[in-house]
Amino acid sequence: MEVSCLELALEGERLCKVGDYRAGVSFFEAAIQVGTEDLQVLSAIYSQLGNAYFHLHDYAKALEFHRHDLTLTRTICDLLGEAKASGNLGNTLKVLGRFDEAVVCCQRHLDIARDINDKVGQARALYNFGNVYHAKGKSICWSGAEPGDFPEEVMMALRKAAEYYEANLAIVMELGDRAAQGRTYGNLGNTYYLLGNFHKAVASHQQRLLIAREFGDRSAERRAYCNLGNAYIFLGEFEVAAEHYKRTLQLARQLKDRAVEAQACYSLGNTYTLLQDYERAIDYHLKHLIIAQDLNDRIGEGRACWSLGNAYTALGNHDQAMHFAEKHLEICKETGDRSGELTARMNVSDLQTVLGLSYSTNNSTLSENKEIDYNLHGARPRMSRRHSMENLELMKLTPDKMNVRTSLLPDMLGDEGFFDLLSRFQSNRMDDQRCSIQDKGSRLSLSSGPESPPRAIRKSVSESVNVSGGQGRRLEESSAAGGSLPGLRLNQNSNQAVLSHLMANADSAEPDDDFFDMLVKCQGSRLDDQRCAPPPPPVRGPTVPDEDFFSLIMRSQAKRMDEQRVTLPSAANAAARPSSN
Repeated sequence: MEVSCLELALEGERLCKVGDYRAGVSFFEAAIQVGTEDLQVLSAIYSQLGNAYFHLHDYAKALEFHRHDLTLTRTICDLLGEAKASGNLGNTLKVLGRFDEAVVCCQRHLDIARDINDKVGQARALYNFGNVYHAKGKSICWSGAEPGDFPEEVMMALRKAAEYYEANLAIVMELGDRAAQGRTYGNLGNTYYLLGNFHKAVASHQQRLLIAREFGDRSAERRAYCNLGNAYIFLGEFEVAAEHYKRTLQLARQLKDRAVEAQACYSLGNTYTLLQDYERAIDYHLKHLIIAQDLNDRIGEGRACWSLGNAYTALGNHDQAMHFAEKHLEICKETGDRSGELTARMNVSDLQTVLGLSYSTNNSTLSENKEIDYNLHGARPRMSRRHSMENLELMKLTPDKMNVRTSLLPDMLGDEGFFDLLSRFQSNRMDDQRCSIQDKGSRLSLSSGPESPPRAIRKSVSESVNVSGGQGRRLEESSAAGGSLPGLRLNQNSNQAVLSHLMANADSAEPDDDFFDMLVKCQGSRLDDQRCAPPPPPVRGPTVPDEDFFSLIMRSQAKRMDEQRVTLPSAANAAARPSSN
């Protein structure tokens, strides 16, 4: 028995709802091959296919189907459908870095929502607007901001993002939508953070934390604690930051997320370095190192070795510092990290000078002949992957544990600017503030990770069925039409006008509507170039936070660090100096 387009689409919807997006795409594509004359059903298929491809990170295909949806909804004068299609298209263009086009789509979404007095639609359009401007600001920083500079173009984009988030917040508070408030508070906190308004960032993330607790959303709670720790670092309240990172660590362990557990240990190690409590810093960096080895994260392992080398140097234990500096150098060579390799070479050279050893880039006499004692901290960094972190307890911060010894801290910043680091600090957190809320009934919850469009922008196949008849019926091949809209089968008697309109106007805007005109101006020569790849994520290991966190701290605390530095004595002078004891 032949399967109809509607039956295939409903199965695709069910599969996507349970998280099997690839299988869902297969059924949706099969439904399009069969075709349908029900334009509402076809619109829902386009919308869900676009969202499914978005989730699978195939942004070119997502763009293709959201454009089909937009064309179809405009043709049949479905204003609500056009608003949703515009929102989805804007989200996809944002990920592709085509921000001007994304702004046009978000504006269309907002205009329609206002025209039909759709408060929910207005809120979502404003939220998407904020996301676009936030992403635009970060992209400008990545494209070459001067070190330590905040370009006005960046500031303008981030201010706009904050304005749109505030406008969204006003509406969702009026609607009493606490879940939406939580998402917005998280994104608003991240935006204020990038703007350097850390007090407002703290206030926003505290609200996000309260709402996460209301919903029992431990993942969102964990993110809020982490963001609060980051903000307190820049307020100079390191002990408060440490307490928030400890809560982050506890929640990561409860969630059994080893990578995030390692990130929290990394942040704690760096925070205790700022507090000059180097023994605790070493303890957390060793924990980070163990997990990085367990997860085969060589980049994270290298970062842990670098941090451990710094901490041991600060304690005056140059033997162990040398071991970790050489290990850092080895990993940088292996991973092709040229900047890290240069830093590692400098560290090794400096330590060789202090220890009175000749410098070799290939092998170290010290590391070959000396056995390092790791029992002081309860673990050898180079351990088998059987070792578990589950039984390791957090150490309490007490004033008597603070160590004020001077440190040799390498300058890792190079030509990298503070705002570039600050941007990457939030690179994956922008939309990572959403509560997980399942739709009721047959609605499809297409969660596309950190870039997922708001759930009401999605269209349900079952809710789009025209009960007056004709849905899902396969027509004769002779009546198949629709030009550039795959899966469209038109009834010659009732839909010939639609066919004519599509054939005549597939690539042009209507005379009384400048929406497509604006979109064409933004697209320019890229109008038909829809196959561009999304910007690649920054290379990093899963156990290292999104930011180059310690370099960022060093920049923010540059004066403090410089005041702590002293010129290390040579080995001969150190031996001749009388003991202070």
